[in-house]
Amino acid sequence: MEVGVYADFAATTPMDKEIMEQMLEDSMEFGNPSSIHKVGKRAKAKLEHSRRETAGLLNAHPSEITFTSGATEANNLAIRGLVSRFDHPHVITTEIEHASVLNTYEALEEAADVTYIPATDKGTVDTAALKAALREDTALVSIMLVNNETGVMQPIYEIGEILAEHDAKLHVDAVQAFGHMGIDVKELGVDLLTLSGHKIYGPKGIGVLYREKDVVLAPMITGGSHEKGRRSGTENSLFIGAMAEAMKKADAERTVRSIKEMQLKEKFLNNMTHEEIPFEVNGDVNQASSHIISIHFPWADSEFLLTALDMADIYVSGGSACSAGTVEPSHVLESMFGKDPRVKRSVRFSFSHLMGEEEIDTITKALKDIYERLS
Repeated sequence: MEVGVYADFAATTPMDKEIMEQMLEDSMEFGNPSSIHKVGKRAKAKLEHSRRETAGLLNAHPSEITFTSGATEANNLAIRGLVSRFDHPHVITTEIEHASVLNTYEALEEAADVTYIPATDKGTVDTAALKAALREDTALVSIMLVNNETGVMQPIYEIGEILAEHDAKLHVDAVQAFGHMGIDVKELGVDLLTLSGHKIYGPKGIGVLYREKDVVLAPMITGGSHEKGRRSGTENSLFIGAMAEAMKKADAERTVRSIKEMQLKEKFLNNMTHEEIPFEVNGDVNQASSHIISIHFPWADSEFLLTALDMADIYVSGGSACSAGTVEPSHVLESMFGKDPRVKRSVRFSFSHLMGEEEIDTITKALKDIYERLS
């Protein structure tokens, strides 16, 4: 990687070297898990071993795990797979979801009656509005666990209690949560949950959909009996095994990693305060994950800041990587603050246990230099 400071780990993480080396070794086992000969049976056994490991880390049953090409496909399968089983159902999501959820619901507005719940200025979902929006025919509620732009954790336990006496299924995008907090699908009370490999130092192109055993989904991709008919196509055994390993490592090292990330975040905030760089945190920093923080800089537009930081070899983002290249303001911040100018003057920093304190100092110095030049 080129010299510089990468602080965009919510967009993607580098591949873990040990897992990469294991993948290279495992690549010699190239059998198709659907083949009935010995080579295929060995591949099938390894695939199912990975499925059991993945399920165990979520406190799920192996039959409840479906492997996909990523969290985007997993979210689409969860939403479209359920909505297509009803005749114009009512569904609920929020204004601050990842594009793979929000855009999917927007595309389904002719097939379903969609309600979008706003966020408070703290970055959390308005649970009173959610409760008021519930109807008898509400079939699905989709809410992320950790927001990918602000890092604010959503009140999933409270939402689960609201839905406990309702037939609506709860779908949770946990992409930014796994590895930073414990994920137990039974304790969370979720019916559908999605994960991504490349957010936890695994490979790109692999994801997981947890589907509670009683939830029936119509398949999106047909053409075979793979994944028990829920997702046709020869399974990517190599990446599935790598994701299972990445999940095991992230879970085992979760406390150590999270403490390091929190220390880096705290140092960053303290540095900026000490250097008298004007800033405000977007969302409730006390209700946020360890690795993501969104900062409002009232003295510069985010587009300018991102360019200036990039020229200083510091790599961050304005929001979701899936919205990169657009000039549109963050839909997450708009839900929180409306048309307030801070929506266009905010930058997301996302940290990793792989970073050192000297990198935080480098970011602070660059921000200080930019601020002083503008002043």
